[in-house]
Amino acid sequence: MGFNNWTCVPQGTIQVIQTWGKFSRFAEPGCHCLFPICGEEIAGAISTRIQSLDVACETKTKDNVFVTIIVSTQYTVLKDPERMYDAFYKLTDSREQIRSYIFDVVRSTVPKINLDDLFTTKEEIANEVKNALEKAMTNFGYAIIQTLVTDIAPDAKVKFAMNEINAAQRQRVAAQDRAEAEKIMVVKAAEASAEAKYLQGTGIARQRQAIVNGLRESVVNFQSEVKGITSKDVMEMMMMTQYFDT
Repeated sequence: MGFNNWTCVPQGTIQVIQTWGKFSRFAEPGCHCLFPICGEEIAGAISTRIQSLDVACETKTKDNVFVTIIVSTQYTVLKDPERMYDAFYKLTDSREQIRSYIFDVVRSTVPKINLDDLFTTKEEIANEVKNALEKAMTNFGYAIIQTLVTDIAPDAKVKFAMNEINAAQRQRVAAQDRAEAEKIMVVKAAEASAEAKYLQGTGIARQRQAIVNGLRESVVNFQSEVKGITSKDVMEMMMMTQYFDT
């Protein structure tokens, strides 16, 4: 290390410069001159990029079902000298600190919710985690960009049982629909049969009425043309003729 020295800070990074072990300044991206002879040195670097942390937290629901909840958090360092100072000097491991707060919120929130309601309250859980992280991490110079509950995974046996219950419910609904369809078919068939019988009876009645009308007309005509014959004689003659015809 010579009398003069240089440091090149990459984009998305801020270096912390100390003089004889005491904080001196921040070095923005670009080339900076250092004076090691005067005690200047690079103490470390702060990333200004948005960082992401996924935390898998196992906990128990209100109805005593163990689930694993995956919480994804995006965060970044506040670009303010005082906040950057806090982020570098106050907190040794920001990721572990965020993980601890997530565990605390999830394990205090989920035990109040039943498993069936857990999937519909993902947004509420994520908001609880975000609010808690914002209150805590702002003091350490970090801003919480977004917090999401990306997955809720019950135990494999519980998941299998839930799928079985869902399948049974769907089968029951399908059976009810099939029974209703069969009922409609039976009712429609009965209605069709009744209509057919009604039409058949109406046809037979009209046929018989036509036969009676024809017979009456024949008797009248026969009596008018043949003198001295009664209606009874005509009917007996027609019946005899019908007998031989058949």
